Amino acid sequence: MLLAPSDETPILSSKRAVISRLERWGALAAIAALVGLDQVTKVVARAMLVPGELHSYLGGCFWIRLVRNHGAFLSLGSTLSEPVRQALLVGMVALFLVGALVWMFRSSKVTRSSLWTTAAIVAGGAGNLWDRIMDKGGVTDFLNVGLGGVRTGIFNVADMYITGVVVFLVIGSFVKPKARKG
Repeated sequence: MLLAPSDETPILSSKRAVISRLERWGALAAIAALVGLDQVTKVVARAMLVPGELHSYLGGCFWIRLVRNHGAFLSLGSTLSEPVRQALLVGMVALFLVGALVWMFRSSKVTRSSLWTTAAIVAGGAGNLWDRIMDKGGVTDFLNVGLGGVRTGIFNVADMYITGVVVFLVIGSFVKPKARKG
């Protein structure tokens, strides 16, 4: 491994793309900005929308409806007891996010794509975790897309970060890696 006392210090061996400490700090700044954007959209939604009231756009393809989701994805876990739900959706998520951040900064196996996909996951998780902590376990959701009877679950901007990573990984699984030169 190559290590030197500079902020531009390569963290990985020369066989992989070099991820500098500066790029890792840039990913952390991006996380903060993405969490901030998510929180601004939720503040605006709570200020401007009436809970449960449906607003339909683009011929019904895009809905906006304010709800408080006490579960996870598609309200999974919303019927669990409060202590169990808090342990899973606050405690375990917080531990996961801390672990992901430590990995981003300490691991020698971080690649550029893993750094930025992890940053998006952390931003999404942190945005929703902030809601759960500040709003007695609830997350502000307000977006829904679909055609006819085929619709997404209701979601928010933080969920879009996580979903974007999933789409990126699925598409990436079908792309053949380029052969390395040298």
